[in-house]
Amino acid sequence: MNSSTERLLGHFKALADPVRLRLFVLCANGECSVSELKAVTGLSQPRVSQHLKALTDAGLIERFRDGQFVYYRAAKEGPGAGERRRLLGLIPTDEPAFDEDLDRLRAVRGEPEMTESRPADRALYRALVELTVSAPLGDLLDIGSGEGRVLKLLASRARRAVGVDTNPDARRHARADLLLAGLPNCTVRQGSMYQLPFEDQSFDTVILDDVLGDADKPAGAINEARRLLRPGGRLLVLGVLDEPRSHDVASDLAGWCRTVDLRVTAPRAIPAQNPSWLLAIATRPLDQAAVA
Repeated sequence: MNSSTERLLGHFKALADPVRLRLFVLCANGECSVSELKAVTGLSQPRVSQHLKALTDAGLIERFRDGQFVYYRAAKEGPGAGERRRLLGLIPTDEPAFDEDLDRLRAVRGEPEMTESRPADRALYRALVELTVSAPLGDLLDIGSGEGRVLKLLASRARRAVGVDTNPDARRHARADLLLAGLPNCTVRQGSMYQLPFEDQSFDTVILDDVLGDADKPAGAINEARRLLRPGGRLLVLGVLDEPRSHDVASDLAGWCRTVDLRVTAPRAIPAQNPSWLLAIATRPLDQAAVA
């Protein structure tokens, strides 16, 4: 048998156990820790870990560390990604056990505190959504994602959405909020904006989410964002205007982008009256050799 057939058989074997099927469905809805899955299923931690190892060995879920915690989620990329999506499509959506598990997971995490958006924030969100009309987001990376507000806004318009932040409390809040919002294409990671754990040209859209003003090396952060952009991709630079910052992003951005061969628009003030945000768009030119 060829490798794809062997992989499919391994998937069927792993999912033949009802508990493993429940865990797979949970991990397809969001990133879950062993302690969370233990609380949802009522199983012992060693038993949950044993099931997770079987799912990981079968290539159905992936494991990653975030600070002191280890999380599991359904693998969205890599070999067999199409097969995993088809398997998820076969799982009944009207199974009460799956709904009960998801409700318990939400209860374990607790509903995040809701904060009301300012009018200026709503104006920024409208501008970001309008950008998705002019060009698709594709694979999206939000650097400085915080509690995930921009990620939550744009995730449904992206093929894949990844948030990166250095604050562990913000990442935990974002995971809970994204789960409650039903956005299984999202993931949240720990990482420095100067050295991110992704391959070159991994994303079609990268957002520098109000991080340049306080950056020690703003040009270095932009260079790292450019590394991750695919040719023709867009870098969206967001900055707060109503707080003192060590860098004047509006005046310095063009120079930073020029040094790494990004073409940038003049920053736009949002809203037009009494602005609180700036939004600039930089693009990575297409590789002329590839175009030819």
